[in-house]
Amino acid sequence: MAESVKVPQPAGTKTTGAENAEHGFTASPALAKNMQSVLVDFIALQLVGKQAHWNIVGPNFRDLHLNLDEVVAIARTGSDSIAERMRALHATADGRPRVVAEQSSLPEFPAGEITTHDAIDLSVRAVEATVATMRKVHDEVDAADPTTADIFHEFISQLEQQAWFLSAETRTPSN
Repeated sequence: MAESVKVPQPAGTKTTGAENAEHGFTASPALAKNMQSVLVDFIALQLVGKQAHWNIVGPNFRDLHLNLDEVVAIARTGSDSIAERMRALHATADGRPRVVAEQSSLPEFPAGEITTHDAIDLSVRAVEATVATMRKVHDEVDAADPTTADIFHEFISQLEQQAWFLSAETRTPSN
């Protein structure tokens, strides 16, 4: 039986003060928490995308292999944008593995080889979960900091497009 380990607090033991040139807007605890929830989902999406990328087998392997790298690139850019925005607002970004595993809303991705069709369905779910997190916190974030909400808008658009690209592989016309 694995030993239960408590997720560490998001801040280290030392923090910097908001001094000198840093007299601007400071994130409230609620805004920081909402941004953290988006950050961990972006980091988890990178991992899910690579797990699928490395282990898919089956029809349309090459196309899916390359498409998953597009998803990973968006997630990497998203995590960096959100983490840097957090730091600009004097919030501490926490992307440690244990924190990501504990806080992410993404569904578990299976180990080992996976068929392209199953990988598509699971990857779309992971993308949609990331988008759902941004949409869930959007209104509260927008009320506190419209600039951060604008960052969310761009990533929602990109990820919804990727979900469409991925899911088109297994969809059939409705007529």
